[in-house]
Amino acid sequence: MIKTDMLIIGAGPTGLFAVFEAGLLKMKCHLIDALPQPGGQCSEIYPKKPIYDIPGFPEVLAGDLVDNLMEQIKPFEPGFTLGERAETIEKQEDGSFIVTTNKGTSHQAPVVVIAGGLGSFEPRKPPIKGIQDYEDKGVAYIIRDPEVYRDKKVVIAGGGDSALDWSIFLADVAKEVSLVHRRKDFRGALDSVEKVEELSKIGKINLITDAEVVDLKGEGQLDAVLIRHKDEARGEELKETDHFIPLFGLSPKLGPIANWGLEIEKNAIKVDNTYDYQTNIPGIYAIGDVNTYKGKLKLILCGFHEAAIMCQSAYQKINPDKKYVMKYTTVSGVSGFDGSKKEAKREVVKSIN
Repeated sequence: MIKTDMLIIGAGPTGLFAVFEAGLLKMKCHLIDALPQPGGQCSEIYPKKPIYDIPGFPEVLAGDLVDNLMEQIKPFEPGFTLGERAETIEKQEDGSFIVTTNKGTSHQAPVVVIAGGLGSFEPRKPPIKGIQDYEDKGVAYIIRDPEVYRDKKVVIAGGGDSALDWSIFLADVAKEVSLVHRRKDFRGALDSVEKVEELSKIGKINLITDAEVVDLKGEGQLDAVLIRHKDEARGEELKETDHFIPLFGLSPKLGPIANWGLEIEKNAIKVDNTYDYQTNIPGIYAIGDVNTYKGKLKLILCGFHEAAIMCQSAYQKINPDKKYVMKYTTVSGVSGFDGSKKEAKREVVKSIN
């Protein structure tokens, strides 16, 4: 049994920052995540994509943001249960909760914080017969490491931001990039659409619209895709490729958490108020993209704010007889559980007689 002060379900940016805020209040944290590494979607889906709305960072790669958060929380020595999904929750007589994963790992804490982003998510797969046989053999639904595609032939399918952005990025990495979309109009940002069109004109992207990939070819490894054009005169064409990446978005699911008795609204967890982000079950909080309330904005920076507010409430719940006096880190510094101490240098003022 793993015991901790605060059990956080979801190790994305919001969950990681909650560790820092809890650490300032001397609360130990343990995190559960179904993914094999911390960072949530920032690590799993778009580690190399820039984020522009993190305060203090005009531009930061999603993966670098996660690295920075991991460095920031290091002094507070959080525990991690990775590659396991939170499955069941049981309230104990003392008011604490026991959360057990799909692999049988049990965790006990007086406070549970759900910071699972969009919950668990699955890629939307195209209806191509036998596509599962080529998964990890040339077919991928998420681009984790762009270097995998260096000097390779790549076919991307999709018409949204992800398909457009990765086509642009890989144009300078891959030997050949083809973007296939079933319509002539795209659903992505206008500047991305214009950039793809520019790269198409100079031959850096092979833009194929009004067409779909309908079949995959190869013995044990993908070596070609069959593209069907809406224009019957063009019919079908077999295109050699090393990789096929259909980027049709993700299908978010709350997973087993949806059966925990929490109030759910539009596939998100409703919180009672924005004073502490507590759910309808006292002691269980929801922060980040997984929650909903009036005026909710699904932004990482909003998740950071919610984590800070939530931790104040959680501290009072765990320590009802203690009064916490907030101190700025510029004054009190940061004292880690590992014995480290960060604080501003104090200036010595000498009086002149």
